[in-house]
Amino acid sequence: MEKLKNYIHGEWIEGTGNGIPLYNAVTGEQVAVSDTEGLNFEQALDYGRTVGYKNLSSMTFYDRGEMLKKVALYILERKKKYYELSYKTGATHADSWVDIEGGFGTFFTYSGLAKRMLPNTPFWVDGETQKISANGTFLGTHILTPSEGVSVQINAYNFPVWGMLEKLSTSLLAGVPSIVKPSPFGSYLTNAVFQDMIESGVLPEGALQLVCGEPGNILDYVQDGDSVLFTGSATTGRKLKALPSVSGNSVRFNMEADSLNCSILGLDAKPGTPEFDLFIKEVRTEMTTKAGQKCTAIRRIIVPENLIGDVQNALSKALDQTKIGNPLSRDTRMGSLVGKQQYDEVLRKINILKTENELVYDGKHELVDADYENGAFMSPKLFLNNSPFTKNISHDVEAFGPVSTLMPYKDADEAAALAKRGKGSLVGSIVSHDEKFVAETSWKMASQHGRIFVLNRDNAKESTGHGSPLPTLMHGGPGRAGGGEEMGGLNGLHFFLQKTAIQGSPDILTAITKVYQQGAEKKYADKHPFQKYFEDVEVGDSLETAGRTVTDADIVNFSNVSWDHFYAHTDATSLTGTIFDKTVAHGYFILSAAAGLFVSGKKGPVIANYGLENCSFFKPVYAGDTITVYLTAKEKINRGVKGRNIPSGVVKWLVEVVNQREEVVCVATILTLVAKHSPFIDLKNVQKIVKGLAESTQPTWGKMSPQQMIEHLEHGVLVSLGEPEADKCFTPEEQLEKWQDSLYNHRKMPKDFPAPFLAEDEKLLELRHKNLDAAKQSFLDSLKKFSIYYKENPQAEHMNFVFGKLNKEMWELMHKKHFTHHFEQFGLI
Repeated sequence: MEKLKNYIHGEWIEGTGNGIPLYNAVTGEQVAVSDTEGLNFEQALDYGRTVGYKNLSSMTFYDRGEMLKKVALYILERKKKYYELSYKTGATHADSWVDIEGGFGTFFTYSGLAKRMLPNTPFWVDGETQKISANGTFLGTHILTPSEGVSVQINAYNFPVWGMLEKLSTSLLAGVPSIVKPSPFGSYLTNAVFQDMIESGVLPEGALQLVCGEPGNILDYVQDGDSVLFTGSATTGRKLKALPSVSGNSVRFNMEADSLNCSILGLDAKPGTPEFDLFIKEVRTEMTTKAGQKCTAIRRIIVPENLIGDVQNALSKALDQTKIGNPLSRDTRMGSLVGKQQYDEVLRKINILKTENELVYDGKHELVDADYENGAFMSPKLFLNNSPFTKNISHDVEAFGPVSTLMPYKDADEAAALAKRGKGSLVGSIVSHDEKFVAETSWKMASQHGRIFVLNRDNAKESTGHGSPLPTLMHGGPGRAGGGEEMGGLNGLHFFLQKTAIQGSPDILTAITKVYQQGAEKKYADKHPFQKYFEDVEVGDSLETAGRTVTDADIVNFSNVSWDHFYAHTDATSLTGTIFDKTVAHGYFILSAAAGLFVSGKKGPVIANYGLENCSFFKPVYAGDTITVYLTAKEKINRGVKGRNIPSGVVKWLVEVVNQREEVVCVATILTLVAKHSPFIDLKNVQKIVKGLAESTQPTWGKMSPQQMIEHLEHGVLVSLGEPEADKCFTPEEQLEKWQDSLYNHRKMPKDFPAPFLAEDEKLLELRHKNLDAAKQSFLDSLKKFSIYYKENPQAEHMNFVFGKLNKEMWELMHKKHFTHHFEQFGLI
């Protein structure tokens, strides 16, 4: 039987013991063996702290975000084999989708967050700068850097893929190397995904290691700077947290434990209402998805006391319709538990629940293409606790399977009180259309819950469900749920980052943070900052504008244009008792006038105003005052661009407006989209480049002669004019938008791309001109004709063989890429 290999200090290593046999949860057949005996855990942790930390922490947050995306794309292409393994854990296709593609989605989400919101530096400036001296020569701020250690991640058996990827999404993005320790059960699936992640070649050396099997004494070697993330039972988690190596070395410990989550049916949600039907559907889903093996599953069903019978009947009928059996069967809606060992444990907990609660539904015991003897199947079981304030077992004991308990309540206070008797939950849900009931119940139960999910007719179509943790929201909970926090958007990174206060002068803080601080030295130059491409802008680049004297006419005209007739701008007789001496200029007029002073009218790399941050007005500006603006590049943010957008980055500019007395009247931060340098030639430079082409010039790839290449380019230009009109596009319609979008990015055309319009025998275009010089002149004439044509016909569109119908902008982008491709082919650029 195949033994799962461990990935330790850059090598795939088999354990030296007998290991743990792993079985197919559906058929009982052995699948693999997990074994960690003989592994040097001390060496593994040291390797992560040294090699892994050095490689990961030196990357920027932006680059780590790009890394997550590349890994996710690589494993997404190989997802079919993961599904085949997932079925062996007892998971249906729907269960597997949540685990596998939910995990991929978490990587994609964090990649997007990084590329939109995190800096292109290995550290992260957190919060605003604090002025801690009277004259502003001494400032303070905070930076976040990767904690100098390794993260040991111990995962549960219920989500072999998502459980690994949701933890890695934050640790890798934070720059902290990890050792992944999945539960042995289902670890063959984790192992398969992990192998492909390593095989992708995207991850730097030492970033990830894998231990498939028992954890042994791995936690004996953790030290300060390391972290442990644990998902599993609260009992085990507390034992690990109390280990001397963990508690004695101040090792960061995050626990996400199973919990007795509840769902509350509102007093208004009577049979016949949409909410009643939604409630039944949601509870059934949470009882049967992953056969109830979810840390977010609904364990306690809290229902108005007069509706207990209705809910019991409706839920029993809904569960009757859930066919149980082989996950590979199309009819199956619920698979098996992960194994016989888990079956026995769930049964033990069921028997404890029976001592105090009535089993009111035991399910149908028919299986689809499976049997109870070989598979770990269990029918859904519904208990009734008729006195939930005196009978406590259903608030204390969790059967980690398709098991839940009904319990009645009288009013909102009782509903919230019952919800909190779980002593800390990952999630509680309320199904109601009564806003007052929801508001009153939710805030009262919030202290004992990590997430509250409200469901009703208004959000049902788009709801992600009670049991779905989302990357952008915190996953964790207080008390029994472990007190940990995972994901939660960028907040999820903080667990892995060290926060450090930085103090110094404005120049020093600017140098450290790469963010311009007020009072630091400004860099003035003749070139307007708005005429610089993103790569050329430097933090501190500045512009001092000319002055503008504000007039009464400015104030009156802005009032009329903006419809802002606030009395302080228009009525000099109403200013008694105000802070103003006379009618004052609008704050937004000052900001608009400032923009008029600092913008560059000439077209350049600045594409658009992207936003406005932290605008403050400090002193009034009256008619007769003269304002001047200091514009300074404050911060640069690299930016991933999709679709038909010009590759660009965001530049934050500090705008300081002063009056004639050099008093600051307004400070704001504006954001602009600034284009990045294009790797493609400007069409204006073609004539100069073509001069360097001779008959003797040899291509570095392909079979074209210099004249064939020039005539090929001219043919492309003529097609863009409709001379002749291309009669066909060879790209399938469903892929056309993707191909057209690609014209906007900065990726070059591949050297080995077979043009679909050329003959299959690769016969090149027959020459039309007598020699190369004639071909070059004709090409340049056609290019001039192209320029004139689209000035006269700006709305014209013509067919391209690969990209479909293109307009003027797209044709220009196409020609820039195409010309660059062939000019590089002949070594001209």
